Amino acid sequence: MAQQDEVFKKIVSHAKEYGFVFPSSEIYDGLSAVYDYGQNGVELKNNIKRYWWDSMTLLHDNIVGIDSAIFMHPTIWKASGHVDAFNDPLIDNRDSKKRYRADVLIEEAIAKIEEKIEKEVKKAAKRFGDSFDEAMFRETNPRVLEHKAKRDALHQRYSDAMNAGDLNELRQIILDEEIVCPISGTRNWTEVRQFNLMFSTEMGSTADGAMKVYLRPETAQGIFVNYLNVQKTGRMRIPFGIAQIGKAFRNEIVARQFIFRMREFEQMEMQFFVRPGEELNWFKTWKEWRLKWHKALGLGDEKYRYHDHEKLAHYANAATDIEFQMPFGFKEVEGIHSRTNFDLSQHEKFSGKNIKYFDPELNESYVPYVIETSIGVDRMFLSVLCSSYEEQQLEGGDKRVVLHLPAALAPVKCAVMPLVKKDGLPEKAREIVNDLKFDFSTHYDEKDSIGKRYRRQDAIGTPYCITVDHQTLEDNTVTLRHRDTMEQSRVAIADLHKLIHDNVSINSLLRKLA
Repeated sequence: MAQQDEVFKKIVSHAKEYGFVFPSSEIYDGLSAVYDYGQNGVELKNNIKRYWWDSMTLLHDNIVGIDSAIFMHPTIWKASGHVDAFNDPLIDNRDSKKRYRADVLIEEAIAKIEEKIEKEVKKAAKRFGDSFDEAMFRETNPRVLEHKAKRDALHQRYSDAMNAGDLNELRQIILDEEIVCPISGTRNWTEVRQFNLMFSTEMGSTADGAMKVYLRPETAQGIFVNYLNVQKTGRMRIPFGIAQIGKAFRNEIVARQFIFRMREFEQMEMQFFVRPGEELNWFKTWKEWRLKWHKALGLGDEKYRYHDHEKLAHYANAATDIEFQMPFGFKEVEGIHSRTNFDLSQHEKFSGKNIKYFDPELNESYVPYVIETSIGVDRMFLSVLCSSYEEQQLEGGDKRVVLHLPAALAPVKCAVMPLVKKDGLPEKAREIVNDLKFDFSTHYDEKDSIGKRYRRQDAIGTPYCITVDHQTLEDNTVTLRHRDTMEQSRVAIADLHKLIHDNVSINSLLRKLA
C-alpha cells in the first residue's frame, strides 16, 4: 500500500509538471479540492468526452444530446429529493479535528480485509507455481475462509445500517472495528451526522426579491425536465436516450485523492427512456455495453469490475458501478442505474404539468422508466492517467517516464523534429507540421538533443515522433518512432497521414464497439 501511495504521488506530480492538472488558484495557495486542467490535460479531457459523445450519438440512432442550464428552478431539487435526502453521513475525530465520511471509513475497512485475502492467494500462487489451483485454495484455505467470514459479516452489518439510515449503528461499527483517524491515530469519534451537499446562492437584484437557487449537484435533472421537449421536437419513439456533458457541484466535505473527488466536476450522463416493465432488460444491456466501452481503450480488462449497490437510492430498483483499479484500490468511475419512473413522476407531481409519453404502438400514455449511465469525466481522466503511467528502466542504465495513453485520447498525436536546426531541416519539418495539423494535434520541437525531445514526448504520451534528417531532403522519407516500443522505421512523408490516422482516430475506438 505504501508503494502504491508513492506511485500515486508521482502521478500527481507528473500531471502538474507536464501540463495536465494544476491546483486551482495556486498563486493564492490554492482552493481545496478544486483543480484546473492545463494545456495537455484539457486536450486529453476533450478527447475522452469526444469518445463518449460519439459513442452515444453516432453509434445509436435513437440517442441525441442536449446542453441544459446549470441554474434550474429550485422546486426541481425539491421534486428530485435532493433538498431533503442528498446527504452524506459524516463523523469527526475530536483529536485531529478532521471530518470523514462514515461509510467510506467502513468501506476502507472492508477493503483491507479483501487485501488480506488477496495477499494469501498471491503467496500461495508463488509457493505452488503452475500447479496452483486458485479456486480450490479460496474455498479451502483456513485463513482465507476466516477473512471471508469476517468480511461478509462486516459487509452485511454495514449494508443493513446504510439501508436503514441508522447513523448510530454506523458509528458503532467504526468503534467495534477499531477504525482510527489516519491523522491522529485515535478512535475519539463524534456522533455521525447527515450533511447536505448542495451549494446554494441567490438569484435576483434585491434581497427581498431574491430567489434561493442551487448549483446543480447532477446533470440528470436537466434531461428529465426536457425529455418531452426533445421527444416531440425530434419525433423520438421509445426507447430513446438523451445524452449530456456538463459541470456539477457538490460541497464535498471529504474531498481527496487528487481529482477523484472534487467540489466542481464534470459528468457525462445518458438517460434512456423505456416502457415500464422493460427496464431491467435494458439495465442489463447498458451495463454490458458500458463495460465494453471502457475495455475498448485497452487499459487492461482485469482492472475493471462490477459492484452492485447494497443500498439503493430512493429512485432506483437496480444499480451497478463499474469500478477501476486505481493506485488506491478499486473505485467507481461509472454508475448504471435503473431509476424507475421516479424522477418524471415527481416532476409531473410538483409542476402540475402532464409529461406522459403517448405510445402509438400501445395506444396509451404512461410515464416512461429510465436507465441512467453516469460517468465522471475527471475520474475517467484519472483512471486513464494512472493506468498509462510507467517508469521504465532501459538498457545501458537509462530511464524514461512514459504515458501509454490510448492513441486516440493522447493530447498530442505526433511531434515533428528536425535532427539539427540548420541545413533546411527546420523548414522541411515545418512543411510536414503544416500538412498534418489540420487533422492531428501536432507539435514542432527543435530544442535540446533528439533523445531529450523523445523523452519529453514520451512523458506527455505522444504516440509518434517524426524525425527529419538530411536523408529526408534527398528522398522525402522520415524516421517514425513509436512511443511504446521505441521502434523506428523509415517511411515516406506521403504515407504519414494514413499511418497516423489509422491509429489515433476516435473512429478506431468506435469501430471496436460497432
